[in-house]
Amino acid sequence: MPKKSPRFRLFLTVLLIAGILVIGRLILNITQPPLVFNAQRAYRDVQDQVALGARTPGSPAYIALQDYIVKTLQTNDWMVETQSGNYAGKTLVNLIGKRGNQRPWIILGAHYDSRLLADRDPNSELRNQPVPGANDGASGVAILLELARTLPRDPDKEIWLVFFDAEDQGEISGWEWIMGSRYFVSQLERHPDAVVIVDMVGDTNLRIPKERNSNPQLTQEIWSIAHELGYQEYFIDAEGLAILDDHVPFLELSIPAVDVIDFDYPYWHTTHDLPDKVSPYSLEIVGRTLYHWITYPRSTAPY
Repeated sequence: MPKKSPRFRLFLTVLLIAGILVIGRLILNITQPPLVFNAQRAYRDVQDQVALGARTPGSPAYIALQDYIVKTLQTNDWMVETQSGNYAGKTLVNLIGKRGNQRPWIILGAHYDSRLLADRDPNSELRNQPVPGANDGASGVAILLELARTLPRDPDKEIWLVFFDAEDQGEISGWEWIMGSRYFVSQLERHPDAVVIVDMVGDTNLRIPKERNSNPQLTQEIWSIAHELGYQEYFIDAEGLAILDDHVPFLELSIPAVDVIDFDYPYWHTTHDLPDKVSPYSLEIVGRTLYHWITYPRSTAPY
């Protein structure tokens, strides 16, 4: 029987090692625990957004953030759609990450623009400056980006992550409130089963009441899960204000929608809306609640 050459034996050894590595990766993929919402990573997303500068419509920071959102979605295996169109004379760009194709169909949304004018700043000389938007804008985007990284790759439902343009420019000449979501809804060819908007959810003193316009059944579903997780101090049972936010265009079409928002924020629409006013723990509270609501739906779900 002819002897095997050293080169052939080396080839077999390399092949064996490669096979072991492949099998090891497969076993790891099967046995590793599911990804969990990472509060520190979400907080870094807040810091990085603010570091870009104010994400006012059309600005370099706004364009850079669009690119970052798209790349983050693509890296984490979401199908990405850039929805561009005209609404009330403004060109808008909504960014959509899609995953899954089964009912129910859930949309999670946040606005990624920051306000052009800090018109509530205590210093009147700063009211013509843009808002940094750490809580009002960046916190909601950070929640969605971290969910993009951690939600199951093969969900038992259809999930869209929607980053809305031009939510925060109302009462400024030439602009309206919630322009991106109004345009998005105008383009719907079918209706989602549930919509959850996250806005201003990073406050260091987080207390989220039940927004008065929101669908009561969907609200109760989310609040119940928050309480099961021990977050009853933050998702409070009290009824809050009726707020004009990105959930309203969906409600106008009788689509169940809820606004998760802590509107009691003293730095709203000021130049002081900075990352030091945002807490990683607050992001974790909201992010983990929504993660559990999406991945472990209860029988009482409104959809």
